[in-house]
Amino acid sequence: MGLNEKDVDLQQMVDAVWQAGPYKVIISNGKKGLTEGGRIYHKIVLQRLQKDWQAEKYTEKQVFHENLTPQEAKEYLQHALETAFRQCNAWDGEREHIIRISKGGKATYQKKMVAQAPRQRREHNRKKQYILEEGMIIPPLVDMGIFTAEGKVVRSMYDKYRQINRFVELIEDEIEALPKDQPLRVIDFGCGKSYLTFILYYYLVELRGLDVWITGLDLKADVIENCNRAAKRYGYEKLHFELGDIKGYECREPVDMVISLHACDTATDYALYHAIRWKARLIFSVPCCQHEINPQMKSEKLSILTRYGIVRERTAALMTDAIRGNLLIESGYKTQLLEFVDLSHTPKNVLIRGVRTVMPKSVRMEARREVEELKEVFGVRQTLDELLRGMRTGQAQDGTPGL
Repeated sequence: MGLNEKDVDLQQMVDAVWQAGPYKVIISNGKKGLTEGGRIYHKIVLQRLQKDWQAEKYTEKQVFHENLTPQEAKEYLQHALETAFRQCNAWDGEREHIIRISKGGKATYQKKMVAQAPRQRREHNRKKQYILEEGMIIPPLVDMGIFTAEGKVVRSMYDKYRQINRFVELIEDEIEALPKDQPLRVIDFGCGKSYLTFILYYYLVELRGLDVWITGLDLKADVIENCNRAAKRYGYEKLHFELGDIKGYECREPVDMVISLHACDTATDYALYHAIRWKARLIFSVPCCQHEINPQMKSEKLSILTRYGIVRERTAALMTDAIRGNLLIESGYKTQLLEFVDLSHTPKNVLIRGVRTVMPKSVRMEARREVEELKEVFGVRQTLDELLRGMRTGQAQDGTPGL
């Protein structure tokens, strides 16, 4: 069959490609490449998996992966063609669909029968390349019982091994936002036994070769003592642990990254508040025990969400994290709420990831409006919101001058 060309706009072309049910889409011929998180991608490959999609994003030397829903994959294709690329090739099994955009901005759509299409990836079953590869001798993983002394994964600990790598992947996705020409400082609030803190130090210092100082903070003196002893045993000279409360913590040096994994209830708000006022470049937070909003919630229009205890509890937790995410956006952070299950197998599995960037005023104002609307509908107040209001008026609740 010959080529079919349609003189329609780009949106219609993307719709036509997606309605054909493609299993693979290659986005190429970049104008300058697609810039995300400090990286420039020169080619994007979208692969359909069993239910969702995976984006393979190629820099000149590396490839990065991101999982997407079908709708997100379609929107990603549209955005890539509108902003950074001039061509996409998609295959539905019988036909190849081609969108080309001229230098003058005119888009054309073609489709043709193909004798041999790219192989369809029916399952995401290729052996995953983990950042912390089996065979590495990583002392904290050996002490945790995840690796043997020879660097082999203990079979019964494979789930924990994958979870640790997932944590490192979430960090690596945004690590290019950090400067390379100066020492970096990381604060880990509520570090506990610090399994992931040790892994983070290994990744940043041993694997990436960065000059990083990491401080872990916790309320338990015996935990701090044990962690400092372990850091000394591993030879992690720039990792130390302090006894202290998140609420009143101060750091005199610039902070580049703030981590808060399972700081309970409003302690998460104080961790995020410190990160924002320090203008930390990266924020990674897994909230826990979001009790604050639950007893406040009341709504005539949406009483169905407050009637049943379990629904009320989960709604309150999700609302709390949604407010926190929007407050980060308002404060100038590109923000995502991602699924993350850590070593304790907690059901609290939302990770808030924030990357400091130049955020348009309109986006920040919309994030603020949504927070106000949600507060009004349910009649609630939220700690991070109150802390940031104080900071912006020069009356921070912990006595810190406003910024």
